[in-house]
Amino acid sequence: MKANEIENVEELAGTATADPIAGLVRQLIGELGDDQNREGVLKTPARVAKSLRFLTSGYQQDVAKVLNGALYSVAYDEMVIVKDIEMFSLCEHHLLPFFGRCHVAYVPNGKVIGLSKIPRVVDVFARRLQVQERLTVQIAETIMDKVKPQGVGVIIEARHLCMIMRGVEKQNSTAVTSHMLGVFRDCAVTRSEFLRLVKERA
Repeated sequence: MKANEIENVEELAGTATADPIAGLVRQLIGELGDDQNREGVLKTPARVAKSLRFLTSGYQQDVAKVLNGALYSVAYDEMVIVKDIEMFSLCEHHLLPFFGRCHVAYVPNGKVIGLSKIPRVVDVFARRLQVQERLTVQIAETIMDKVKPQGVGVIIEARHLCMIMRGVEKQNSTAVTSHMLGVFRDCAVTRSEFLRLVKERA
């Protein structure tokens, strides 16, 4: 190895050491049996650290600030639904991704929320180490608490790489979870309408 190449390796190793997550990733690469100084993985620790910080950025977000007072008084009491929200998260058991679609509906009670805020709420909780069941509940209960509608319904359909790539290795399996609050739980008609609208495709 040439002198300038040695300096480059040492510089990148020093960067990994300065960043705790990058340092751990560098150590992990070695523990897995690879050469930490191999050209292909020299910048991997920094890249993984940056990626993980983005994928778990929900821990640094405040739902109240995300909503930013985007509640509007409107005389509307029919169902509002935002469906097919793309969702990506990390399984807390294996740190492998799970991804899919989230469908959120609510029945207003004098106020509506800006439509773009609903996907943002989904991201706040999806960008954490998660299980799909908890994620579903957190989204529903947050909207119920902050918007105070007559009810909220949330359905998540997701594919989990911890099932697809390892374990049972079932490539076509999808996990579906739901959480219903207020009129979505108490009124079969409202719940059925939500389920029907979710199933309809444009």
